[in-house]
Amino acid sequence: MKLVTFCSPVRSAPHIGAVLDDGAIVDFSAASGAPAMRSMLALIDGGEAALAHAGDLFNRRDVVHSSGQARLLAPLPRPRQMRDFLCFEKHFRQSRANGAVIGALEGAERDPAKIQIPAIWYEEPIYYKGNRFSVVGPEANVVIPSFTRMLDFELEFGIVLGLGGRDIAREDARRHIFGYTIFNDFSARDQQMREMQGTLGPTKSKDFDTGNVLGPWLVTADEIADPYALTMTARVNGETWGTGSSSTMHHRFEDILVHVSRDETLHPGEFFGSGTVGDGCGLEQGRFLSVGDVVELEVQGLGVLRNRLVARTDSSSFNREAEQP
Repeated sequence: MKLVTFCSPVRSAPHIGAVLDDGAIVDFSAASGAPAMRSMLALIDGGEAALAHAGDLFNRRDVVHSSGQARLLAPLPRPRQMRDFLCFEKHFRQSRANGAVIGALEGAERDPAKIQIPAIWYEEPIYYKGNRFSVVGPEANVVIPSFTRMLDFELEFGIVLGLGGRDIAREDARRHIFGYTIFNDFSARDQQMREMQGTLGPTKSKDFDTGNVLGPWLVTADEIADPYALTMTARVNGETWGTGSSSTMHHRFEDILVHVSRDETLHPGEFFGSGTVGDGCGLEQGRFLSVGDVVELEVQGLGVLRNRLVARTDSSSFNREAEQP
């Protein structure tokens, strides 16, 4: 199923459901009084029984909203935790090289082939923890923060955990994945280049309202036969800026779960981002975003995630979904 969180045309509180092939939405919350149908986190927490109930509601189709009647929010508006990784070597090399080209990394190597990748990057998946309170969804306006002149998109996908655990074995890791979604990790590159000189972060370059975008839906794990064979494409104003493949992911989600769960308990509802695929951001080309730009990220089997850039002074730019629990 392609699970969604959305605003119902007749109720103010968000509902959950699933998308049909024609874009209509089967409304689980309206069709069932079960506690597990109240939110996406509740559905995830409900485990296999709740997912089976959702499947039954999907097949029954008691309450259906036609395409265009409901507004999609982020499928998981408030992940319990957000971690984002750096798993694509091509992105790492090209971003550092182009950071030098634009003058944000003075004295750095400008040839991607000559970039020295730290040995630790190959040895274990590197990550930072994101701001789970700045998540928005498809078609939401993304507000350009006041402190940047180099706002960038990042073409990623990610997983949401359905099972928690500690010291997860690699052979068991796949069963902990509830589903997959597209992730656009908007980044203020000029701020990022400055703050990373302090050998900690990224920090403020990633932390601003509307900066984390998930969607358009959360595809259950059974729908994706091979998550490492997906074509990934980024477009800005209809122009293709980059195309890559999840097959080039150096550390895979199984490796990630093994590493992060070592001596640490993970919980259902946590989100883990893949990091940006090679050619999956503007920094790799020395190009950045402006007010009015429309960014579309497409990942095979996961849909298209579309957002428009607006100025902070635009009073229409605030997304009410950011207040949803």
